[in-house]
Amino acid sequence: MSVAFDEYGRPFIVLREEAQKQRIKGIEAHKSHIIAARGVANIMKTSLGPKGMDKIMVGQDGDVTISNDGATILDEMLVENQIAKLLVELSKSQDNEIGDGTTGVVVLAGALLDQAERLLDRGIHPMRIADGFDIACDIAVKHLDSISETIDFDLEKGDIDSLVRTSMTTLGSKIANRAHEHLATICVKAVLAVADVKRKDVNLDLIKMEGKVGGQLADTTLINGILVDKDFSHPQMPKEVKDAKLCILTCPFEPPKTKTKASLNITSVEAYKDLQRREQEYFVDMVKRVKDTGANLVICQWGFDDEANHLLMHHDLPAVRWVGGVEMELIAIATGGRIVPRFEECGAEKLGRAGSVRELCFGTTKDRMIVIEDCANSKAVTVFVRGGNNMVIEEAKRAMHDAMCVTRNLIRDNHVIYGGGSAEISCALAVSKAADSVDTLEQYAIRAFADALEELPMTLAANSAFPSVQTVGDLKARQFSENNAFLGVDCMRKGENDMKKQGVFETLIGKKQQFLLATQVVKMILKIDDVIKQGDIQ
Repeated sequence: MSVAFDEYGRPFIVLREEAQKQRIKGIEAHKSHIIAARGVANIMKTSLGPKGMDKIMVGQDGDVTISNDGATILDEMLVENQIAKLLVELSKSQDNEIGDGTTGVVVLAGALLDQAERLLDRGIHPMRIADGFDIACDIAVKHLDSISETIDFDLEKGDIDSLVRTSMTTLGSKIANRAHEHLATICVKAVLAVADVKRKDVNLDLIKMEGKVGGQLADTTLINGILVDKDFSHPQMPKEVKDAKLCILTCPFEPPKTKTKASLNITSVEAYKDLQRREQEYFVDMVKRVKDTGANLVICQWGFDDEANHLLMHHDLPAVRWVGGVEMELIAIATGGRIVPRFEECGAEKLGRAGSVRELCFGTTKDRMIVIEDCANSKAVTVFVRGGNNMVIEEAKRAMHDAMCVTRNLIRDNHVIYGGGSAEISCALAVSKAADSVDTLEQYAIRAFADALEELPMTLAANSAFPSVQTVGDLKARQFSENNAFLGVDCMRKGENDMKKQGVFETLIGKKQQFLLATQVVKMILKIDDVIKQGDIQ
C-alpha cells in the first residue's frame, strides 16, 4: 500500500491487487500438511473411548455446545487450514455413511501421517508410502473379515439382546452412559419399529427426536406415535380425544384474500352487517365441511383467528394449529391420513386414525405437548428425551442417533467385531507379519501402517489412565501366545480383557469404513507436493 497525491495536493491510496504469492513445495509441503493434520488429530485423541473427555465449543454468537462426538466437535471448530479441513470432511463422511467411529477415523488418519513423516525423513518417496499403506489396508480389511462373528437376533420372538449390547457400546463413550442400557433399548425398539426387515432397509427419517428440559435421562421414553410441541388451540377444548379421526389441513381457517391489492368502502350499517354475515358464513361453511367428513380432531399447518377458534370449540371439534410441515408429514404417515390442501377436497377417505390424542403437561411452567398414540400405521415413532438442560438433551440426541445408525447397520449386515482396540491389535499383528513377505520398498510402509493401527488402543489405554505402551505391549503378546483376537483394553476396569466376555461390540462395516476412509485421505494428502497461495491484499 502506498500514498500518492493528485495535482491539487489531495492524497489517495494506491492498492496492489495482490501481494507476492506464497509457495511451498516438495518435502516442506508434506511436512506442513502433516503438522496441520496432526494438530486436528491430537485434539480428538482425548475424546476417544468410554473414558474420553468432552469438549466445549463457544460459537461467535455465544452459543455453547458440549460434546465428545468427533463429527460435532470438528463441525463446530473454526478450521482455516485446507489440509485440516480434509480431516473435518473425513469425519463427516464416516458420520454420514456409518454414524459412529467419527473420532477413531481422525485419530487413525493422524497416526498414519505421523508414520509417513518418519518414512519421508528416511528418504522414501511419498507415492511408495501411499502404495504401501494401500496394500496394508487391504490386508487389514481381509483380516477383519476373518476375526468377525455373526450375531443372531430373532425379531419375531423379541430376542434383541445382541442389538442392545452393540448400542450400549456406542453409548458408552457419550454423556448418556449413565442410563445407556435404557437408552440403548429405546434406540433398538425405535429402529425396529420403522425397519423393513425383509428388504433390510431402515428409514431413520421416520424417527422423530423431541426434547424437553426437566427430569433426567432415565425418564426418556419411546412413543409409538407422534409428539408435537403444541397444545389445543382453545383452553376449553377436551384434553384427550379417544378413537381420533384426524383431518390434516394445510389451508388456514380464514376467509379467502384477494391476490391483488384492493380496498373496500363501507357506507352504511347494513353493508357492514352484510359483510360480517358473509364472513361468518365462510367460517361456518369451513367448519361444516370438516365436521361432515366425520372428523373429531383438526391438525392445521396455519393459524386461525378467535372467530374460527370459537366456532371449532362450539361445534365440539378440537384443533391444533401452527404445526410444522415435517410434523404434518409424519402425522400423515403415522395415522394413514392424507394432507388436504383445500376445504373443498375434505372427505372421509382422507382422514387419519389414531387410538388416542392427548395433551401432556410438564412442570410448574405448564409446558404442553400433544401426543398422538396407537396410530393406524406404526411406521413413525418419537423418542422423547428428558434432561437437566438443553446441552444435555442435544448431546443425548446426537448419541442416540449414533446408536440408531449402528442398529441400522446391524440389520443390514449382522457381522460384528469386538472393541477395546482388540481388532486394531489383531490387524496390526497380521499386517506386520505380511510385511515380512514383501520384498520391495513398500514393506517399510506396511510395517508403519501396523504401528499406526496400535495408536487407537494406546489412546484408549492413555484415556483410561493405563500406561499405554506397556498395556498394548502386553495385549499384543497375549493375543499372539493365546491366539485370541478378542483381547483388548479393559477401559472400565472390570478385570477382564476378553471383549467378547465383556460384551463390547462394534459393527464390522463401521470398522472397515474407518480403515478405508483414513487410508484414502492420507493417500490424497501424500500426493500433494506443491501449495500455491495467493497473497493478501495490501
